[in-house]
Amino acid sequence: MGAAPFLAATLPVLDLAVASVAAVRDAAARAGGFDPGPPPDPERVAAAFASDRLLRVDGAPVDGFAPLSGFFRTADGWVRTHANYPHHRARLLALLDLPTTADGPAARDAVVAALAARSAQDVEDRAAGSGAIAVRVRTEDAWRASAPGRATASGPPVRTVLREDAAPARPLGSGPRPLAGLRVLDLTRVIAGPVATRTLALLGADVLRVDPPGLPEIEVQHLDTGQGKRSALLDLTTRDGLARAQGLLDEADVLVTGYRPGAIEAFGLRLPPGAVRARVSAWGDGGPWAGRRGFDSIVQAASGIALLEGSRDGTACAPEDTTPGALPAQALDHATGYLVAAAVVDALADRTADGRGREVDGALARTARALLAAPGRDPAHAAPRTPGPRCVVVHPARLDGRDGQVGRDTAVTTTRPALDRLAGGPVDDYPAPARPWGADEPRWTA
Repeated sequence: MGAAPFLAATLPVLDLAVASVAAVRDAAARAGGFDPGPPPDPERVAAAFASDRLLRVDGAPVDGFAPLSGFFRTADGWVRTHANYPHHRARLLALLDLPTTADGPAARDAVVAALAARSAQDVEDRAAGSGAIAVRVRTEDAWRASAPGRATASGPPVRTVLREDAAPARPLGSGPRPLAGLRVLDLTRVIAGPVATRTLALLGADVLRVDPPGLPEIEVQHLDTGQGKRSALLDLTTRDGLARAQGLLDEADVLVTGYRPGAIEAFGLRLPPGAVRARVSAWGDGGPWAGRRGFDSIVQAASGIALLEGSRDGTACAPEDTTPGALPAQALDHATGYLVAAAVVDALADRTADGRGREVDGALARTARALLAAPGRDPAHAAPRTPGPRCVVVHPARLDGRDGQVGRDTAVTTTRPALDRLAGGPVDDYPAPARPWGADEPRWTA
């Protein structure tokens, strides 16, 4: 018997992962005019998708989920919560009528007790109304029959639409870095959007990530997905901050956003003619859940993936009869990020002919649908194999000492790029490690 495959799961996760990275490789080859070469290295792809599990700070692993993020039993099934960010944690506690200052094991025990007394649907509904993040764990059949499930039941994970506006056509570069000289304004957070813009940086783009100063990113998450980019802070609620952001956007070729549909538009930012606009969202821009918050783990729970991965025979058991599980990586996030990056590269290449702007729209829920529809389920799979040390690289880093902690220098182990070759040559690392979050000036390099 051979070794267990990388990203082994009931659903064909490795197939999805390799295909999404191959889409970027092929798009880069078309844009740069080079031979795409052999298929992506499955081990490197698996490592990149499971990067949070391979991440090390001073040699120590990092827990990707906070204590109040996870599966919890309710009176009639399960819910999945997401409380990694302080504001989401506070909203979850408030929803359950618990003190928002609660901390430690006692806080988790209180959440367990509070959720056990409520119905899963009530928790989901109240979370949606309060800005907390919790969904009812469903079977795939229940998701398929639901209104939000039907809204994401058609179309590819990533869609591109041609706009009428245009600007003078701008040629791309040739060779392995076809996006050299192009500017990407990155208004994304968490994983999918940062993976997309990190990939664009690998292909040569000048990527500037901009965040609001009052909404800090999880530091280790930024170290894992911020390679090759610069990071700046701007408060778009102020006149000066909005004006500076608009100035950056006026000179950008690409805008990538990862907030809920409509959140960025509410500030009044104007897209310049001929720019490529890429959106990454949990549920897409249509249907009753279009405006809801969501993350990879939440989409897995709502769409039926969690119950499939929790079952050992691959059957869609009722939530009360099955302990939910999870994919061996945040695969919906990563796959959507690579597919969005591929679509942006194609949109920029097509723009060289007509100068017209394009809309790229990626949704985690549509990626989940594609994974659920794919052939090759293996409910009897072994534990996934861990990628080897050749897939990681160690860099010095500076932890900035937020939340009262003293800043310090450290060593961070991150995974090498999933794209292992470009233009026939090996790719060993990103152009640069992640810079400290918010440390750069909000301006283009040239």
